Amino acid sequence: MGDITTMTVEEYMAASSMQRIAYRLYRHPLVLLGVGPLYYFLLRNRYPSPGAKKIDFVSVMVTNLALAGIVAVASLTIGFRTYLMVQLPVLMMAATLGVWLFYIQHQFQGVYWARHDAWDPWQVAMSGASYYQLPKFLQWVTANIGFHHVHHMRPGIPNYRLQECHEGTPELLAVKPLTLRKSLGSLQLNLYDERQRKLVSFHSLN
Repeated sequence: MGDITTMTVEEYMAASSMQRIAYRLYRHPLVLLGVGPLYYFLLRNRYPSPGAKKIDFVSVMVTNLALAGIVAVASLTIGFRTYLMVQLPVLMMAATLGVWLFYIQHQFQGVYWARHDAWDPWQVAMSGASYYQLPKFLQWVTANIGFHHVHHMRPGIPNYRLQECHEGTPELLAVKPLTLRKSLGSLQLNLYDERQRKLVSFHSLN
């Protein structure tokens, strides 16, 4: 639920031409980090998922009513245009950064992925989630979200204790950090090659 769709090489090769085009568009940075986040937060989250429980349906509807009320009050006070000029840039930045952080937590070179029958919970925590080593200010702004491998090891650890747990666990110190600069290269990783057990680019198929 909520993951970034990733095809295996075999799935991609077996897909139709239209499915391949749609997948390539979906994985393009302008869609993945531009159009996609806006669609997800502005539209997709405004209606319940198919088969949603009653409490989830009510939650979404109440949230929609609350948002409509906020927009109405803002429009009557500061004006709808002014409201959009303030709210849209904030929404765009927050949505894009949110999707990027989620993306980079599980899509990077060296990530561990496995089928259910070969799934190792400890290996998933150690290598299936990134240690995103951000500059100190960004680490603070994102509430230590870069210590995602620690979160997977023990989800109950509060965010303000993640760094302490990382530094106090020798096994976790051995996890290779993903720097901000290196993380940008992950946008070129579009498919998972199960034979090589690694993410690869579309160009690698040529």
